[in-house]
Amino acid sequence: MFSGTLVALITPFSDGQVDYETLSELVEFHLESGTDGIVPVGTTGESPTLSHKENKEVVEHVVNVVDGQIPVIAGTGSNSTAEAIEMTTFAKKVGADASLQVAPYYNKPTQEGFYQHFKAIADEVDLPMVLYNIPGRCGGSGLTAETVAQLAEHENVVAIKEATGKLDMASEIATRCDITILSGDDSLTLPLASVGGKGVISVVANIVPADVKAMTDLILEGDLISARKWHRKLFTLSKNLLSLSTNPIPIKAAMAMLNMASDEMRLPMTELEDAKREILHKALKDYGLLA
Repeated sequence: MFSGTLVALITPFSDGQVDYETLSELVEFHLESGTDGIVPVGTTGESPTLSHKENKEVVEHVVNVVDGQIPVIAGTGSNSTAEAIEMTTFAKKVGADASLQVAPYYNKPTQEGFYQHFKAIADEVDLPMVLYNIPGRCGGSGLTAETVAQLAEHENVVAIKEATGKLDMASEIATRCDITILSGDDSLTLPLASVGGKGVISVVANIVPADVKAMTDLILEGDLISARKWHRKLFTLSKNLLSLSTNPIPIKAAMAMLNMASDEMRLPMTELEDAKREILHKALKDYGLLA
């Protein structure tokens, strides 16, 4: 149902508030660039520091600007099942096409707890669900392939954002069920495709969506050899965006350098350090985005 290039959209701020004018411009940029889907208020969209009211407002705003042209997958996950249900119910009400549900964090559920959490949301809200497996953000606690396969039996669980960084994990999921596997790491989109991945929920697509789409189009056509040139072109920039500092610090810094959005963040997130900013500037220059 969801494949290709899905952008993990940033949430722009101005003077401490969500900058809806810039948000609209960014959505229009993706519509013009051929991005296959938009994922607002995920990790890259700074969901941990948005209030529930802001989360809902951003989702509704993006849905309205997109106006049905491409899918909107709303980040409505929580470590509280009741909160996730409430947020997902709202996303469905305002017209989101699916929800992105992060594995509950901090409280570190058992696998049975994970299963019951996602099942409760899928049972309660008739909206396609993309699971988000990212142990690094969840205290090392993540979904097993067995649990993913069990959840994939539910008609509303249609895809997984696989951000464990382990190809074996993706392979094991693919051998157990036919859920759509999406990369959660830009540098692994092509390698993941070799074991069955169908695209990416991308950070780097915030700035070069057409290039990411060129690669995922080739992946979906089965031409992994031609896709390599895009993988190699994107690799260094993609790695810098996820390794120089915690996401979304580097991508916001990059977007500020490109005059696309402010690099303003909310505490406890802080701006990129000067030394790392120089590395990022060079990566953008080497890519051809800066003179």
